Amino acid sequence: MMDGESEGKPMTSRHGMVCGFILIVTLLGCGHRETGSMLQTSPHPADSLPATTGTADDTPPPRPNDDAPRPAVDHPPGESAAKNQVKPASSRSSMPPTAGKRTPLNKQGTLFLEVLPNEQRRVVVLANVCLREGPLELLLCRKQTKEHEAILHADVNAKDIHAALEVCRAKPGSPVKYVEDEKGYYKIIPPHGTTIRVWLEVEREPSKWETINSRQWIRNARTGKELDTDWVFAGSALWTDPDDPEKKVHYLANNGNIISVSNFNDAMLDLPLVSSQANAELIFECWTERIPPLGTRVFVVLEPVLEEPKR
Repeated sequence: MMDGESEGKPMTSRHGMVCGFILIVTLLGCGHRETGSMLQTSPHPADSLPATTGTADDTPPPRPNDDAPRPAVDHPPGESAAKNQVKPASSRSSMPPTAGKRTPLNKQGTLFLEVLPNEQRRVVVLANVCLREGPLELLLCRKQTKEHEAILHADVNAKDIHAALEVCRAKPGSPVKYVEDEKGYYKIIPPHGTTIRVWLEVEREPSKWETINSRQWIRNARTGKELDTDWVFAGSALWTDPDDPEKKVHYLANNGNIISVSNFNDAMLDLPLVSSQANAELIFECWTERIPPLGTRVFVVLEPVLEEPKR
């Protein structure tokens, strides 16, 4: 049973999230005790809902109405869509050299928790390149969700990534919010939370890996410059379908919005700035020349930037 407060307020006890958290702690044997989560309940898509109850569900919830269907692939006029057709992932089994110990956290072998020699913890996701050109809304999506607007996709449950980040002592904040003032105007409050640096370990050739900052693959379409801002752990939200008799609780980032560059109110990681999701107003695009071929294996390393303890 999940206990929650009214819509839009923090929930401090969540069976699904805590179970995932306990599993990760057990695998690590790290003794981490911080089980509180700031995961938000959320209206979906726009209605006020009662507090969520039930057991967290791994299946993606229905897509929100503000995410209307789009063409299968975005590409410049005159360019062949074949360039962006997703090819089967490589079957190569080589692994990148790592500085720490990586413990697998799921049966697919796509999610790991890494502990470095200095005891710093990072979350690692195995993904594949699925888009190389066109406007962007995401760096990383869940597999079979939003491949037409994300550079990478991964066979992973976003709820498990969230739990792993909390084990790394990252603190979820909040996705983007739209707040109406007394005059009826809406103020946009950008996402916030612990800063997360996102590194990419890229298999350029069989058994040959390089590590880069993920921002190198994303270009500001207005300025032509590389993305210069790190992500924050917004934390997505939980939602329960009021018509579901089982009252299953959905982690909304499983709609696809795992690492966003456009603001979504269900994003797990998002940029701490105002970035529209409207097609005509998208700010960012793929830096095609820097992105390897479709299907290339990439380990996405999520590194929380933790504040130094006060003395």
